[in-house]
Amino acid sequence: MKLSVLGFFCFFFAPSLCRVPSETHVKTEPEHASTPPRGWNSYDSFCWTISEEEFLQNAEIVSNRLKPHGYEFVVVDYLWYRRKVEGAYTDSLGFDVIDEWGRPIPDPGRWPSSKGGKGFSEVAKKVHGMGLKFGIHVMRGISLQAFNANTPILDTVKGSAYVDSGRQWRAKDIGVKERACAWMSHGFMSVNTKLEAGRAFLRSLYLQYAEWGVDFVKHDCVFGDDLDVEEITFVSEVLRKLDRPIIYSLSPGTSVTPAMAKEVSGLVNMYRITGDDWDTWRDVLSHFDITRDFSTAKMIGAKGLLGRSWPDLDMLPLGWLTDPGSNEGPHRTSNLNLDEQRTQITLWAMAKSPLMFGGDFPYITSRRRCRSKEKVLLQDLAEGGMLGIRALGLITCKDPKANGWSTKALDQDLEQICWKEKSESKFEEPPCLYKRKPLMAS
Repeated sequence: MKLSVLGFFCFFFAPSLCRVPSETHVKTEPEHASTPPRGWNSYDSFCWTISEEEFLQNAEIVSNRLKPHGYEFVVVDYLWYRRKVEGAYTDSLGFDVIDEWGRPIPDPGRWPSSKGGKGFSEVAKKVHGMGLKFGIHVMRGISLQAFNANTPILDTVKGSAYVDSGRQWRAKDIGVKERACAWMSHGFMSVNTKLEAGRAFLRSLYLQYAEWGVDFVKHDCVFGDDLDVEEITFVSEVLRKLDRPIIYSLSPGTSVTPAMAKEVSGLVNMYRITGDDWDTWRDVLSHFDITRDFSTAKMIGAKGLLGRSWPDLDMLPLGWLTDPGSNEGPHRTSNLNLDEQRTQITLWAMAKSPLMFGGDFPYITSRRRCRSKEKVLLQDLAEGGMLGIRALGLITCKDPKANGWSTKALDQDLEQICWKEKSESKFEEPPCLYKRKPLMAS
């Protein structure tokens, strides 16, 4: 019998971790997110500043290089509606493009195909023409800009302003100003979902996304420290009733526990379980324990919205990046060395996390830039990071292929296995695993 590296690892070391969920019934329709979604997201390389041209360049490379390996989503991250002009930044007020109903629409300066009320429909068509699926980032509730303008609410049934009890309802009737997003207080606030007018506003948002051809929604500032179960529940109901599938993702995951996730995992398809992950070894290291906790809680691949749901370890900040909260596009390489990058991809793959690459693809795939390091990174992405686990399948850390790992016997039965390469901080202890000899069968 001939086993692949992944097969060897799964068979001997972690059969429960690598097991494919069994089918218990015959499906009449395709299952949403039957495997952890894979793709590319613009945040790590462009923050909020990405343009239509830059987005489509990355999408084309995903289609040509990674689509055969299961990477199918390309996602525009936040503030695609913000005008890129002097004074605009991640928490500025008054720079967003909204329609007459208070709904965000793409900035035509960065997204020229959106002019004439087309929204993202032209971009979605181009992405679909590449054989990929199109995603967008959205925030909680309603924007402070729409609230201050007191815009009317669209009744999607009648196609006109929402009227109830003899009066027209507006943004200030549904916005909950005291429940502003904690990390974007000048940006967005919750809406009162107990009011039919509040539900009408949310419904109009997601029906518009569906009309544009959106396949994936990353819903931010509704989970973790900003948990809003009411909004998540209602949005899930709207998406469930659509005649086309939209994958539903939650973000961020600061302070998330398995108990909190169980409240919403059946309503969504993926949900962040950490804060933002950036290119430091400290950030990577913090994911080991949370991965263990969610695996132990049997949350991986559990029942989700019209399919399955997956704990999300966040995007992979690898390759050519920007900085958190920046007004710049990509301008620097990842601070993780190649072994650390491969370790990160491997952990994400072993944990069955969604794999969303964050680096700028045109830079790392150009002939001038595509050195051996970039080629290895692309290969690891293509194989789901499993090249990086080759050392874990070895019999001993003395094997020459176990580069970077050391082993030490602590007692007769227990070995300590540590990563011995230099950390970014001289004060940071190297990560260690422990291996105990199995007890003999009685």
